[in-house]
Amino acid sequence: MKGTLLLLGGTADGRRLAESLSRQGVQLIYSIAGLVRTPNVSCEVFSGGYTQVGGLDRFLCEQNISAILDVTHPYARKMSETARESAAFTGIPYWRFQRPAWRPQKEDNWSRFSDWFELLDSVSTKKSLFLTAGQPDQGILERLAEYQQQGQRQLLRTAVEPRFPLPGDMEWVKAIGPFEVANERNLMRQHGIDAVISKNSGGDATVAKLQAARELNIPVYMLERPELTPVDDEFNNIAAMESFVLEQFKTLSATGRFSRAVTNRE
Repeated sequence: MKGTLLLLGGTADGRRLAESLSRQGVQLIYSIAGLVRTPNVSCEVFSGGYTQVGGLDRFLCEQNISAILDVTHPYARKMSETARESAAFTGIPYWRFQRPAWRPQKEDNWSRFSDWFELLDSVSTKKSLFLTAGQPDQGILERLAEYQQQGQRQLLRTAVEPRFPLPGDMEWVKAIGPFEVANERNLMRQHGIDAVISKNSGGDATVAKLQAARELNIPVYMLERPELTPVDDEFNNIAAMESFVLEQFKTLSATGRFSRAVTNRE
């Protein structure tokens, strides 16, 4: 197949798509931030930000990229918007996969927020927080430090070391999913957790924390996903996304151009 696909990954879905598409003959570069681990995939891997090579626009031109497939984390808004803009600037297609968000079940006790500090205001009186929402920035940590002075206990779990010094007695656990419900339940009981802070990442790798919170009747404070600029070709089904890409590259190989895209396939 002619043409090269730039697959923006860093997620389990991205890694699986990169491996499957590569094995089916799609020439691609799998791009990751490189913060957690280097995936074992049968294609070229580009690790790190694009500033190291003069920016994404330049990378697309120098690597003769034919299309971008965005399979980044649902909260990687800056990367997704940059990729969409660069694709438009260089005149190539931009396709996006967004895994389905989690939905609360009848027994769940969720509070949803679009702003970090509104969320934090709602947990100020909690006794023991379990933060599983990625890397907290300096402002968030400063607010949590205030709550510690009121006697609040805090447990932070991330896949890599925190970027900023943690306040006071905040306990940090390094762990990478997938997680099991029994272990999540035990962790919450051990720390006396009475509030879980999470992002609505979707997928199976970290959903166990929500199941454990449901069983223990612990409220979940959920940070909603950032809004992305709508695009014509956005998928929430991984098999449909893969079939679409394969079809596009087969058409490119046969005709020298992509076929007309179908809007919002699922």
